[in-house]
This record gives sequence, C-alpha cells and structure tokens, in this order.
Amino acid sequence: MTSEPAHEEGPTAGTTGTEFVLPLDEEMLAYFREMADVLAEHIGISRAEAVARINATYGAGESAAWGVDLMGHELPEYWAYGTYYSPDHRDRLPIGDPTADADIDFSTLPVRPAPPKDSPFWTLEE
Repeated sequence: MTSEPAHEEGPTAGTTGTEFVLPLDEEMLAYFREMADVLAEHIGISRAEAVARINATYGAGESAAWGVDLMGHELPEYWAYGTYYSPDHRDRLPIGDPTADADIDFSTLPVRPAPPKDSPFWTLEE
C-alpha cells in the first residue's frame, strides 16, 4: 500500500467536513480522493476542477441515492474519466485498464464542460 498523497486544504462542502458534497466514510473518502488524483495527474486539470466535476456527477440526485458502495468494485479511473470525457464514436469511455483502453485515442474524446464556477460543486479554490 502506498502512502496517501497530500491534499490541498480548502473550504469544506457544507456539513460533510470534506471537499466533497456528499457524506463519505473514510474508505469512500479515500476512493473519491483517488478519483480526483486521477483527473489531476492523468488529465492535468486542477484539483479544484477535479473535485467540482466529481461533486457535480456523484454528489447530487440519483447518483448519491444509488449508493457509492458500488463504486469500489471498479478502479477509480472508471468513475473519474466519465466526469471529464464523453463517450467516443463507439460509445466507449476509458476505464483505467491499459489493455481495455489501448485502442482509445484520449486526444479525440469529447470533453464534458466543467460545472459553472459559481455552483456549489466548487469547494476548493484554484
């Protein structure tokens, strides 16, 4: 097991006590932070934008209702990439598996717009 990366301190999201807008236990908090790491390190967006995208996708409505426990059955990349990319012309998204993703040209994938900066999903400063 690797040591946990240092995370930027910033405003908390409501009453959750973390940068995420939904309450997470310690295990899922670490998992969501891994998703943010994927976006920041592999795609090159700011950690603030990564968290905002995750919050917008998984922190509201039905995504939160079906339960984050199911998420742990996939690599963090599986969920993270879907917050940034739209599916390709064959309706595929990268999943974080080098073999499965080998024939996906990341540079041609459509990019989803980030949440508006004035939305409650932006909980960290850039």
